[in-house]
Amino acid sequence: MALLQRISLNSDYSSIPLFFGLRSHTLFIIATVGIGLFTDLFLYGLVVPVLPFVLTDRVGLPREQVQAHVSALLAAYAAASVVLSPFAGAIADRTSSRQLPFLAGLTALILATILLFTGSTVPVLTIARIFQGASSAFVWTIGLALCIDTVGPENLGKTIGSIFSFISVGELFAPVIGGVLYQKSGLPAVAAVALTVLAIDFLMRLLVIEKKVAARYIAHNPTLRQKHASDAADGEHTHTETPVRSNDDTADEESPLLGESSNRSKEISDDFAIPQPQPYIIRKIPILYCLSSPSLILALVVALVQASLLAAFDSTIPTHASDLYNYDSLKSSLLFVPLGIFNLIFGPLAGWAVDKYGTKPAAVAGYAYLVPVLALLRLPVADPQPQQPLFYAGLLALCGVGLATIGSPSIVEAGSVVEQFHKKNPGVFGEQGPYAQLYGLNSMVFSFGLSVGPVLAGGLKEMIGYGNMNAVMAGVSGVTATCCYIWLGGKPKGWAR
Repeated sequence: MALLQRISLNSDYSSIPLFFGLRSHTLFIIATVGIGLFTDLFLYGLVVPVLPFVLTDRVGLPREQVQAHVSALLAAYAAASVVLSPFAGAIADRTSSRQLPFLAGLTALILATILLFTGSTVPVLTIARIFQGASSAFVWTIGLALCIDTVGPENLGKTIGSIFSFISVGELFAPVIGGVLYQKSGLPAVAAVALTVLAIDFLMRLLVIEKKVAARYIAHNPTLRQKHASDAADGEHTHTETPVRSNDDTADEESPLLGESSNRSKEISDDFAIPQPQPYIIRKIPILYCLSSPSLILALVVALVQASLLAAFDSTIPTHASDLYNYDSLKSSLLFVPLGIFNLIFGPLAGWAVDKYGTKPAAVAGYAYLVPVLALLRLPVADPQPQQPLFYAGLLALCGVGLATIGSPSIVEAGSVVEQFHKKNPGVFGEQGPYAQLYGLNSMVFSFGLSVGPVLAGGLKEMIGYGNMNAVMAGVSGVTATCCYIWLGGKPKGWAR
């Protein structure tokens, strides 16, 4: 009992929790967020190649109904995330600690996993996917807000880039692991892996101590305060990396933790000024005023298109491989390897390009590149010879390069625009700033894309065929590239404003 009391957090800030330095360290906090996002994507990807075969083997659906139900189950996940993402953002901005809602999201994911691996009817599987979507809304919104609480907006780009490189491993291997385990050992083996990952995630979320909570312990504990001041005098970083505070710790608990960039002093355009007074709804939800920026609107639209493309691949690759080559879950899952591995390789390079050259070049290049590559997916034909499946896998690898390129421009652009509003209008967005609201909005739009993508792709595949479905997606990518060239990151140089 004494050990549990020392591990758990409470309002008695004079009692130092066990392993305080480690649990409040920047790397541990970022690792906890990374594991949370990894778990969300890993469990999502784990069931993608398994769903068609669960519907036929366990639920007993006829084969011709599988594509529609796979798309519907993927859409149920995304729809729940769409509805709940704004609530997650509001909760994150109104709680004194992000840990409790972060844990609540994981509880929903545990329930979803149990239902998913025990349910034998479509309604139960649908409920499981809804719980999984609810968890996703919380983990992405609150996790990204926790990142900015920890490193500040100036260090957010490289932090997000590092996290996304890590979680892409989950995207890469989850479908393969799910397909292999289901084929070799059945659904219980897949469930065992899922529950193991969930246990690690739960432990880390339970142990993490946020920077603003750590600041309260430092302010109320003379020993910690003295050690922190001593380390600061020696020019060293403490494990908490939290600025020294007086006993009145509330005034500075939201300060960025890794210092301020000199760029903060740069002049910000009056276009970002929010005139006063504003309607009641804007005063309560000031992020809504930011939607007057064309760049932010386009950034959200780009996130919508990106999510729709990802979901289209998830929902159609297993069924198309089954139709074309009579692939089982194992072989279908292996087709995600070239798609994911090239995404993994080129993702960090694309993120570096965004940091160096801006969001416009990367977004335009990525979406323009996807136009011919998506159109070429109509070429593989049904042939028992290995050349055709290898050809299809090669095209998916090329698609992975495009998906890597379009991965970061939308979230970087959205964060940049909202940061300008935040700096230009101090105090308007409250003590916590606009970031949780932004990530809630971004998560809602992204999840809507995950909802639309499977339905649109699955419906088009059945109505006009797989090749023509990808031709439509190529057209959408072309339009998106054009819009990014005109509006993303400001108008092109030389254009009249």
